[in-house]
Amino acid sequence: MNAEAPRANDLRQFISGNEAVAQAARDADVKVAAAYPGTPSTEILEYVSNYPSIYSEWSINEKVSLEVAIGASLSGSRALCAMKHVGLNVASDALMTQTLVGAVGGLVIVVADDVGLSSSQNEQDSRYWGRFAHLPVLEPGDAQEAYDMTRAAFDISEQFEVPVIVRLTTRICHVKGVVINSDAETHQTTGFQKDPTRFVMVPGNAKGRIPMMMARDEVLRQFAAETPLNRIEEGSDTRLGFITSGAAYYHVKEAFPDAPVFKLGFSCPVPIENIRAFAGTVEQLVVVEEVEPLLETELRAAGIEVQGKEILPKVGEMSPAVITPPVKKLLGETIAESELIPATQVFPRPPTMCVACPHLGIYYCLSHIKNTIISGDIGCYTLGAGHPWNALDTTISMGASLSVAQGLDKGRAEGDEKKNVLAVIGDSTFLHMGMQGLLDITYNKGNVTILLLDNRTVGMTGGQNAPSSGLDLHGEETVQVDFRKLCEALGVKPERIHEVNPYEMPVLFKALREEVKIPEPSVIITNQPCVLTERYSKLPPLTVDDDKCTGCSNCLDIGCPAILVERRETVVKPNGREKELAFVSIDTAACTGCGLCTKPCAPDAIIPVQNVMKIDAVEVK
Repeated sequence: MNAEAPRANDLRQFISGNEAVAQAARDADVKVAAAYPGTPSTEILEYVSNYPSIYSEWSINEKVSLEVAIGASLSGSRALCAMKHVGLNVASDALMTQTLVGAVGGLVIVVADDVGLSSSQNEQDSRYWGRFAHLPVLEPGDAQEAYDMTRAAFDISEQFEVPVIVRLTTRICHVKGVVINSDAETHQTTGFQKDPTRFVMVPGNAKGRIPMMMARDEVLRQFAAETPLNRIEEGSDTRLGFITSGAAYYHVKEAFPDAPVFKLGFSCPVPIENIRAFAGTVEQLVVVEEVEPLLETELRAAGIEVQGKEILPKVGEMSPAVITPPVKKLLGETIAESELIPATQVFPRPPTMCVACPHLGIYYCLSHIKNTIISGDIGCYTLGAGHPWNALDTTISMGASLSVAQGLDKGRAEGDEKKNVLAVIGDSTFLHMGMQGLLDITYNKGNVTILLLDNRTVGMTGGQNAPSSGLDLHGEETVQVDFRKLCEALGVKPERIHEVNPYEMPVLFKALREEVKIPEPSVIITNQPCVLTERYSKLPPLTVDDDKCTGCSNCLDIGCPAILVERRETVVKPNGREKELAFVSIDTAACTGCGLCTKPCAPDAIIPVQNVMKIDAVEVK
C-alpha cells in the first residue's frame, strides 16, 4: 500500500475511488474503521490502514465491522465501515436497529455494489437499504466524488444524527481519476453519554424512536431538495432529459452530451418535486440507473411519466454502448452499425486456481469420490465447480456450505439414502459465518463430512490476514485460531478431526474415503498456506521427460495452469476404439515444485528440473 499522502489543497492525485474514500476518512478525522474483505471494496481498509491516526481492523465479518463502527460512533468518534453489497446483508441486523438509535459521531457505511457480477454470486442493488432502513444514500460517480461525498457523509450523519450509506460500484472502486483533497479537519470526540431510552433498543424504547425516524425522513427529504449534491445540468436538446446517478451519469453524458441531466448525488430520499419540475422542461424523461428500476418505480408512483427498464437492460452496467441504441430508437433516430453492441465476445478466459494452489489436490480427490453430494462455499475453492474437477454441487452464500449440507442430509430422498454429504469451506469463511453451521450439524446430529481448507489467508480478495493467519491487518502478531480445538469445542469428536497436508494426495484421499463412511460429523483440516503469501515455501520447479511421457493426460486432471498441452495425438486401441493422447510440458517459470502433478503420473515422467540439468552435465562430460 502507498505511504500516507500529503494533504496540500493543490495536490492532484491519480487514485482509485477506494483510495479516495480512505483519504476522505483520514481528512474527516475518522477514529475507527472496520471492514471484512470483499471485492470490490477490499482496498478501502487496506489504504486506511496506512494512516496511524485511524484505528483499523479486519473484523470477523461485516456485521461485526458495523457493530464496531457503531460503538465508536456512540462514543462520539467518527467511524467508517466498508463492505461489498452482499456483506450488507450480513450486517443488516445491526443496521435496521441502528436507524432508530441514530449516530452520535459521524457513522458512514461504504457499500460497493458489483454491477456486472465481476466477482459475486448476485447483482443486488444496495440503494434499497436506504429506503428499507430510512437512511440517506450518497452515490459518487467518480473518484473525486467518492472523496467529496464521503467527507460530506460525515457532516450529514452528525447534522441529522443518522448513519449514512455511501454507495459505490465496481467501476468507481477500481477506476482511477484525478482527485484534489480539501482541507483536513479535526473532529472533537464527545465521549459516551449514557442515554438508555435511545441506546437500549428494547421494544418499549424502540417504539418511542419510530416517530423520530419518520420526522427525520421529512427533514432529510427537504435537505435532498436543497443540497448541491443534486444538480441539474441544462442541455440544448430538450427532446429528452435524463435522471441518473453514480457511474451511469458519466455514461449518459458521453452518449448524449447535449441532453439535460438531473444528477442525483444524494439519491435517498428522492427530491420528487425537483424532478417533477425538471420533467416539465423536457419532452420525455428517461431514468438510467444501475441496476434495479428503483427510482423509476418511485417516480411513476409520484405521477411522473418516465421511460426506464422497459427500454434499457435490467442487468449490468449502463455503458454508452448499452444505452445509445434503445434511447435513439425511442427518439425515432437511425442507429449506426458502429453504435450497436458487438455480437462477438472477448476470447473466453475461464477463472482457474493458481499454480500449486493447495486446493488443486483437494478437488482432484473430490472429483474421484463417487456417490457424494458436495456443498460449496464462497472463496477461491468455489472454482472447484469448474473444469477439470466439476466437484461442487451447490454454492449459495458465505458460510452456507455447512448449513446447506445439514439440510441435504436431513432432507434426503429415498434415492439419496446411501449418498455421502460433504461440505467444503475455507478458513476465513468458516470464521466469518461457518462456525454456526458446524455447531448446528453437531447439535442436531447431522451426518456430514466437512473439508476445512485452511490456507491461512483470505485468498479470494488478495491475501488479507484473518484470525487463521496469526497476524492482524497491520501484519502484527496476534492470536491464531487452533481449528482442531475450535471444531472440538463445537461438538466434533476428537477422533473425527484430522489434519492433512493437501499436497500428500494419497493421505488426503484415504482420509476422505474413510470419513464419508462414518455416520456422524467429521472434519478434515488441510493445513498448507496460499501460494501467493510469504508463508509458502517454493521448491525447485518440475519438468516433463519427453522420453517417458505417454500422453495419458492424467496430470491435466490436477488443473494446474503451469501444465501445458504441447500436442495431441489420436491412437487406435486393440479393441478398435480411438483414444486421444495429450503430450504436455510444464512452464518452469511458473512451477513451484509442489509435486501434485507427479502423483497421478504413472510413467513417472515429471521430474525436477535440477535432475535434468544433472543428466545434461553428465552427457557433456
